[in-house]
Amino acid sequence: MKVLTRCAVPVFALSLALTSLGSARAQTVKIGNIIPLSGPSATVGQQGKAAREMAIEEINAAGGIKSLGGAKLELLYADSESKPEKGVAEAERLINTEKVNILTGCWNSAVTYPTTAVAERYGIPFIVPVSVSDKITDQGFKNIFRIAAKDSWWARDQFSFLKDIQDEFDVKVKKIAFVYENGDWGKGFANQWKKLAEEAGYEIVLDEPYPSTATDLSPVVQKIRRSRPDVLMLTSNAADAILLTNTIAEYKVKLKAIITSGGGHADPSFLSTVGENAKYLFDIVEWETDINKPRAAEVNAKYKEKFGMNLTGEAVDAYVAMYVLKDALERAGSLDPEKIREALAATSLSDGPGMIVGYDAVKFDATGQNTEASMVMVQINDIGNGLERISIWPKAARRAGYTPVFPMPNK
Repeated sequence: MKVLTRCAVPVFALSLALTSLGSARAQTVKIGNIIPLSGPSATVGQQGKAAREMAIEEINAAGGIKSLGGAKLELLYADSESKPEKGVAEAERLINTEKVNILTGCWNSAVTYPTTAVAERYGIPFIVPVSVSDKITDQGFKNIFRIAAKDSWWARDQFSFLKDIQDEFDVKVKKIAFVYENGDWGKGFANQWKKLAEEAGYEIVLDEPYPSTATDLSPVVQKIRRSRPDVLMLTSNAADAILLTNTIAEYKVKLKAIITSGGGHADPSFLSTVGENAKYLFDIVEWETDINKPRAAEVNAKYKEKFGMNLTGEAVDAYVAMYVLKDALERAGSLDPEKIREALAATSLSDGPGMIVGYDAVKFDATGQNTEASMVMVQINDIGNGLERISIWPKAARRAGYTPVFPMPNK
């Protein structure tokens, strides 16, 4: 009997240990996602939802979070409807009722800005895949981490590209013209352009806002031609982008380059409408399907097969955000929100299955902004398959085998 009693104790202890281990393996990481699933931004919200789900499916299939005993990631959704007050209310619910470990969202900067304040108050880490307003990471918060480039960096990267393309082709640019729609978006770009142009020593020969509802932009194009710039920088919506491009071609304006700002120039209707008149134009965007990065084509093909469309820049940021979280959780080895926050703050992710973006790494500064985030510059050209958008910058992300055309040939 003594022998049996002595043996029973370690067997019981082993049983407890196995039960405890089983419990650890059964835990899940709850991720609260506040995104627009209805309302005016529902399309991009659904794209981001699909990208998140594809990433989480991959992560869980690969064994989950190994430092947490193989814990699986679980996505919980809340529809912001693109309304700030709804985003704030859903953040409260996800934190207090659903007991999420981390939050992400909200695409609309106007929703993300107040919603991150809720997360900060509760000490819950909040990953912002893409909401570009500068002020989101200017609040002095320690729990907010943004993957994508912020608003002012679009203009910054346009000028970085302009410097790099001059150096690459040994072609100098001296004179710049700014033409932009006269809403908040266009004026915001113009303010950044002026500052950056002055710092770089360019001569600004034209600063011309125009109403995007205009049906005749020939007076604007005549001003461009008379000012004789080397480079024309544009910020336009779809209809005015089409009208300007066709009018510039009609008036045979001679330029070394046209650099545009996404928006109307990235709209599918633009290229199909202006055709050859868009040839050699440079446009800045968040991501393109041909980007020369490991797994980018494979991930896009998988997404397209599953959801019937190509990845968008916003969807890519959401996909990357899930892998940034996985990396942080592995290093944290804990679901304590402070430990997750510390791990996110120490992020230095430069490879792995999630890194399909144009820039080289994800690293956060003291404000929570990814310091490595940058845009992608494309050139519109026909290299044998009709006009297409070809990734050219950063140079490391350039489509293999393509040499940009700069300066543009003038007829």
